[in-house]
Amino acid sequence: MSRRRFTAGQLDRLLRPRSVAIVGASDKPGALGATLLSNLQANGFAGPIHLINPNRESIAGLPCLPSVEALPNGVDCAVLAVPRPAVLATLEALAARKVGAAVIYAAGFAEAGAEGLAEQREIAHIAADAGMVIEGPNCLGCVNYVDRVPLTFVETRCRPPSGPGAAIISQSGAMAAVLATILLARDVPVSYSVSTGNEAASGVEDYVAWLVNDPHTQVVAMIVEQFRQPRAFLAAARALRAAGKMVVLLHPGTSGAARESAATHTGAMAGDYQLMRTQVGAAGVVFAETLEELGDIAEIALRCPALPRPGAAVLGESGAFKALTLDLAEQLGLALAPLGDADSPALRAALPDFVPVSNPLDLTAYGLSNPQIYTDILSALLDDARVGSIVAGIIQSDPVTSAIKFPPIMAAIEGRTLTKPVIFAGLDEGADVPPERIAALRAAGIPWFPSTERALRALARLVAPAATPGPLTPAAPIAGLAGLTGVIPEYRAKALLEGIPFPKGRFATSADDAVAAAEAIGYPVAMKAQAAALGHKSDAGGVLLNLADDAAVRAAFTRIHANVAAYDANIRLDGVLIEAMGARGTEMIIGARHDPEWGPVVLAGLGGVTAEILQDVRLIAPGLSEDQVIAELLKLKQAPLLTGWRGSPPLDLPALAGLVVRLGEILAGNPSIREIDLNPVILTPQGLVALDALMLVD
Repeated sequence: MSRRRFTAGQLDRLLRPRSVAIVGASDKPGALGATLLSNLQANGFAGPIHLINPNRESIAGLPCLPSVEALPNGVDCAVLAVPRPAVLATLEALAARKVGAAVIYAAGFAEAGAEGLAEQREIAHIAADAGMVIEGPNCLGCVNYVDRVPLTFVETRCRPPSGPGAAIISQSGAMAAVLATILLARDVPVSYSVSTGNEAASGVEDYVAWLVNDPHTQVVAMIVEQFRQPRAFLAAARALRAAGKMVVLLHPGTSGAARESAATHTGAMAGDYQLMRTQVGAAGVVFAETLEELGDIAEIALRCPALPRPGAAVLGESGAFKALTLDLAEQLGLALAPLGDADSPALRAALPDFVPVSNPLDLTAYGLSNPQIYTDILSALLDDARVGSIVAGIIQSDPVTSAIKFPPIMAAIEGRTLTKPVIFAGLDEGADVPPERIAALRAAGIPWFPSTERALRALARLVAPAATPGPLTPAAPIAGLAGLTGVIPEYRAKALLEGIPFPKGRFATSADDAVAAAEAIGYPVAMKAQAAALGHKSDAGGVLLNLADDAAVRAAFTRIHANVAAYDANIRLDGVLIEAMGARGTEMIIGARHDPEWGPVVLAGLGGVTAEILQDVRLIAPGLSEDQVIAELLKLKQAPLLTGWRGSPPLDLPALAGLVVRLGEILAGNPSIREIDLNPVILTPQGLVALDALMLVD
């Protein structure tokens, strides 16, 4: 569905309304319209509230109007607490009264089948014609905590944030409400919550764009099952990041079952999860894997005065905990700061002789009898430039133990301006910790977690975001590409793709031409069948190798035609490609794709016979530098094969990275190219050569 973009003023009429109409107002306990009205009155909404109910003269002390037609012109926002069959007629009447925005609670649209989808499309048309911002359908509404305006049927008491807070943008209304509960229970300020539902006429990207300039929002926590306007979201996410704010995203869909569920739940057609993750990560978005992680990451990013840097330090009180933390840090890819006796004099001076300096640090039970050690150790870690964040894994036990440990921990930060996160993470979830102890930590900018594992997982997500591309220089348009469509066979693709190393080769349409080509190239040679319809030449017997002389080339020319004819009699060969036999090396798969929704992306990974089984590939956003690409390549599962495995020489990673960069530039400069497939690419210690090439052009 097409969707117009909205001005900030248009979205203000939904998110900061000065007047509200409730269509389907009610005084029946539990009714959607009744709870909505109760929310507005309990939170002190000061603007006019217009109630539409033809069967009542008044509700809760407010007069009722008989119909939408009786509304004054220009109400900011109308909330539709009516069943699905009444929605379209109500929207048309609201548009006639020049209502600026509408919230549709009702479900049963695109997620319910063809009839519902048709009605949802009509909602989009009404919105576009009227310039009306519509939230939903199939949503729980929105809450403006800043101005205390809850346009939701979930009972809500707004707590205005005292400073910049977290905004919640979620396609799932239930998860938006749950996440708000999670954050508010931790005293994390929430600025806005918007559940977008089926997104008939506004989507997550519109609300993210609105939040870029909102002074009340520092972190945007999102739950999205499908991006319906990917490019608009990427632009909004980059703008938000440029404004010094953070987007944290929970996106289900790694499993086939989850993708199928998304289609039925929100009317979304699930896309390629890994492609989405690559492009969204490149826009600066931080990913969470669970709802719990989403809340944890948002809290650290919002509560701590500084974001974590590489080099975490973990303070513990158990040798077993130390070992478990080392295991978990390795699993998460969370780098720990290198701390030892020889290079950490402040830590060494603070510790008793029997405790070595290490990371994680095991204080044993020494702190119970000498609580000053918590102050001394934390002070040393705060002063150590190698440490990018601190996790205090503390055994809390009971109020008596907490009274021993919490004060010296607080003393370490008194009078300081914290330049790195300090996170208090209890080892004993369920311990009887006095609430005022936790409140004091939070007030000082220290998150309190009931589990150290949760703190480490959240830190790992924040410390290692995806590489962000720089400005991309598009390659010049490829000469000869104009007018071509469909699959471009190997011999033509190689002629078009300048700047990519291919074997020395010549195209031939007869046996005599093939012999002449082989003699010019030099024996031995390879012969490859060429036709746009022949996507898998090897499967058809269309590749013959190590042809040593003229007689072998002539025989191969006849045999290769016979092989392809036996494979598929409908395929007519353009000819054959004669190429020099290449050096041995490591097979790589390199490809590029211009996705119509997400834009260009490059794929790089290990090839060979196990490539389809292992799926050891990385998707890389164009615009990364060669060094950034190398860093991505080193995340491959089989990366040791590239860097010198068991005494073998390291392979030419700069050459491979250069090829990835080049493909990104080619796609950027030639938007008609949908795909480029270079498989295999042979990587050696002294360069690379792409043995095959196919292109798909729109």
